[in-house]
Amino acid sequence: MKHLPQLAIAALLCTALGTAQAGTMYRYKDDNGRTVISNTVPSDASRRGYQILNSQGRVEKTVDPAPTDEEIAKRAKQQQQEQRAESQREADAQLLRTYSHPDDAVRALRRKLQELQSLVQLKRGNIAVLDSQLQEQQSKAADLERAGRDVPDNLTTRIERLQSQKRDIEQEIRQQNMETDRIRRTFENKIERLETLTGEKRSLELTPSDTAANTDAQ
Repeated sequence: MKHLPQLAIAALLCTALGTAQAGTMYRYKDDNGRTVISNTVPSDASRRGYQILNSQGRVEKTVDPAPTDEEIAKRAKQQQQEQRAESQREADAQLLRTYSHPDDAVRALRRKLQELQSLVQLKRGNIAVLDSQLQEQQSKAADLERAGRDVPDNLTTRIERLQSQKRDIEQEIRQQNMETDRIRRTFENKIERLETLTGEKRSLELTPSDTAANTDAQ
C-alpha cells in the first residue's frame, strides 16, 4: 500500500484529533513505514520513536528511537574513555601535588631503594649467623657419625630448624627483591609522566652507581 499523501495525512490527523477530543495523540510509523496517528503507541513502534501531539495537532515532544546494540556499545565505550580520562586527570593532579619536578621523584625513588637495600642487607646478615650456627651443629652431627654414634633427635631438630629459618629468610629476600622491582617500575612511570606534565627532564640518574651495583650483586 502506498504512503498516504500529505492532504490525506492532514485529514486523518483532524479526524483522529476530533475523535480523541482533548486526549493525548501520538504519531508514529508502522511496520510498513506508514504514518499512523493514534491515542496509543504499540511497543514495537515506540522503539522506532514517535511524536506526541497536542489538541491542535502540533508536536509537543519527539521521543527518539531506542538505541541500537551498536549505539549502546559505542556509548559504553565512550563512557569508559571519559572515566579513564577523569581518573588520569585526578592522578596527574595528585602527582603534581607530591612532586613539582621529575628530580623530586628520582630522589624519592633513591631513598626508597636505599631503605629496601638496607632491609635486604640485614636479612643477609641474619642468614650469615644462621649459616655459622648450622655449620656448627652439622659438624657435631658429623663427628658423632664418624665415631659410630647415633645423632640425637634434639640435634637433628636444631639442624632442621636452622635450615627452615634460613629458607624462610631467603624467601623473604626474594619477595623483597620483587617488591623493589615493582617500586622501581612504578617510580619510572611517575617520573616519565612528570616529564610530560612539567615539560622538564630529569637531571639525575634513577639510582646512584653504588646502589645499582649492590642491587645487581644481590
